[in-house]
Amino acid sequence: MSAAEVLFEVKGRAGVITLNSPATLNAVSLPMVHAMHPQLETWARDRAVHHVIIRAVGDKAFSAGGDIRHLYEWGRAGDETFCAFFHDEYRLNTLIKRFPKPYIALIDGIVMGGGVGVSIHGSHRIAGDRMTFAMPETGIGLFPDVGGTWFLPRLPGQTGLYLGLTGTRIRTGDAAALGLATHYVPSDRHQTLFEALCAAEDIDRCLQGFCATAGDAPLDAERGLIDKYFVAGSLDALVDGLESDKGEWAQKALATIRTKSPTSLRITFRQLRKGRHLGFEDCMRLEFRIASRIFHGHDFFEGIRAVVIDKDLKPQWQPASLDDLTDQDVAGYFAPLVKELSL
Repeated sequence: MSAAEVLFEVKGRAGVITLNSPATLNAVSLPMVHAMHPQLETWARDRAVHHVIIRAVGDKAFSAGGDIRHLYEWGRAGDETFCAFFHDEYRLNTLIKRFPKPYIALIDGIVMGGGVGVSIHGSHRIAGDRMTFAMPETGIGLFPDVGGTWFLPRLPGQTGLYLGLTGTRIRTGDAAALGLATHYVPSDRHQTLFEALCAAEDIDRCLQGFCATAGDAPLDAERGLIDKYFVAGSLDALVDGLESDKGEWAQKALATIRTKSPTSLRITFRQLRKGRHLGFEDCMRLEFRIASRIFHGHDFFEGIRAVVIDKDLKPQWQPASLDDLTDQDVAGYFAPLVKELSL
């Protein structure tokens, strides 16, 4: 890791994490995870640090995801570092979730996958105008992880399952309406807010002076249809429902789903249904079980090939259709491991 990929400093009352790799859209790498975890443990014990702020360099992205190119290389080589990445990333996500002090994420630009994992579990999630949120993993043969098992089923209605299966991108207004963002502050005030937060004794009182109304939430107009179809008791019933509706929205949602990895879709449906009834740590253990089995599968590596390596955007999923596998076929992804995630 370049020493500049992630920066740490104590400024005023705040421990500050700065994601500083704009050339990679601040993708979360394994060395970054290894740097952040002990630093957060130190700040948790440091009485001089009242709260933590995480922010990012660049206008395009807070963090567009995890370091999937290296995951692809490790997996293709049969390198167990693949599983180590997920193990250590999920431990970091859990540390953030359980962090004993305010953890404030200043989120502007793209936030996806691994970037969600280092922000969504904090106590305060401040969205800017450029925030674009998505969990697009089913499109690369993965599943919505980094705590998606926990937070997606707890979004209003069936929106979490909808976002997890389709990978739909949403903007600031929807993120605020769904509770993914706890506050909205215009992008041009983020630097001033940052300076104020570093000195603040009362985080919530400080935020009151900066917050504004986030604006339109386009997903609200689709909630009725989302809740109607995505409440289905099985993925097959969900797809059948969309097929029976010849309306534009249903057919677009169906077409989107059909581009995703069938294996990932079945995993994600089962994962998010189970997540509603699990505590956070058990959600993370479940994710590690799935990720460890992905290592031995086909679709993740094919998805990365199609999207990142060859960029032909034509993944050849195996199996190619939902009809070619059942929910029972993916049950093995959820089975206990000999060596579970250590938290």
